[in-house]
Amino acid sequence: MTHHRVCVLGSTGSIGESTLDVIARHPDRLSVYALSAYSRIEKLAQQAQHTGAAVVVVPDDAARRRFEQAWPMGRPMPELRVGERALAETAAAAEVTAVMAAIVGAAGLPSALAAARAGKRVLLANKEALVAAGGLFMRTVRENGAQLLPIDSEHNAIFQCLPPNPDAAVPTEPAKGVRRLLLTASGGPFRTTALELLDSVTPEQACAHPNWSMGRKISVDSATMLNKGLEVIEAHWLFAMPVERIKVVVHPQSMVHSMVEYVDGSILAQLGQPDMRTPIAYGLGFPDRIDSGVGLMGLTALGRLDFEEPDFRRFPCLRLSFEALGAGQAACIALNAANEVAVASFLDSRIGFTQIPRVIEGCLDRLLGQPTPALSSLEDVLAVDAQARDLAKEFCPAC
Repeated sequence: MTHHRVCVLGSTGSIGESTLDVIARHPDRLSVYALSAYSRIEKLAQQAQHTGAAVVVVPDDAARRRFEQAWPMGRPMPELRVGERALAETAAAAEVTAVMAAIVGAAGLPSALAAARAGKRVLLANKEALVAAGGLFMRTVRENGAQLLPIDSEHNAIFQCLPPNPDAAVPTEPAKGVRRLLLTASGGPFRTTALELLDSVTPEQACAHPNWSMGRKISVDSATMLNKGLEVIEAHWLFAMPVERIKVVVHPQSMVHSMVEYVDGSILAQLGQPDMRTPIAYGLGFPDRIDSGVGLMGLTALGRLDFEEPDFRRFPCLRLSFEALGAGQAACIALNAANEVAVASFLDSRIGFTQIPRVIEGCLDRLLGQPTPALSSLEDVLAVDAQARDLAKEFCPAC
């Protein structure tokens, strides 16, 4: 049995906290080597105390000082590292065997890529590594012998429902016998809201997800279903699946996490509580199954499972995501970057909820009319990302 020393990138977010919960249940096979956080530094100090982390990474000197002030007097302090380069170097450190890549947004891309380049077991909870740099990231995983285990509940479900892949090898073509991948989506808090009321949606309403407990940004992405669009792009790269063989199905109960349809008509589904500790435990324990702390699912109490077609009028961000995947990697980068700018503006009450897809579409239209680099390096990807953010800000008042 392998003992994994885990580097948790983004440890104070919801994924990071769930990861630490699972690790604490298995001291015989899992331990924490390093933690990182961006803003919740006092929480990071508490986590470092509880886990005995050897290394902690913070974004700047101000955060380092906050960490030192929060640390108990007289207790040995972990090694403090500062900055993005330190984050990437820690993810690639020889002492680390598994990396939970849970930093939200494009900021998580360099460290996730560094972990893949170092041949680590990469537990990927960061969408942007594949959305913005899918070709580069998958090539890096393949060439360096890294293991890639998807942690998003939908992709983790698909991984479990596909033919066995004991080495977590990166596929170069669709799995034999598979007809389609069926990604489920809850529909978020506005699945049945009258369309004319969406203009007046507040950030608080958009962040009130009916099933999942998530951070504010990803909660808004769920409300617009942009998150599902990003997952379509991820599924394309993770499973070498053409876009026309990926379908989104609205499933309000969030108990079926995704499905795989085979050519013989069989559909295999993975069910479970809407609790991220299940896919996290699967990734940490793979190929074994280990206790996640998630309770039993009462199927009889649930009673029914509903499925619906997604409405592109209600969820234009989902339509834009399919279009971006069809248009190529630069469009996917722009989709993600423009969305991050738009969602930040919405959460700051600078734009309305229904303006989010308008910002994205405007950015895509402008960017796709301009020449883009070959996207063969991280620098190429980040250049397009920066260009798209600048364009998106032109569509957001007061950005």
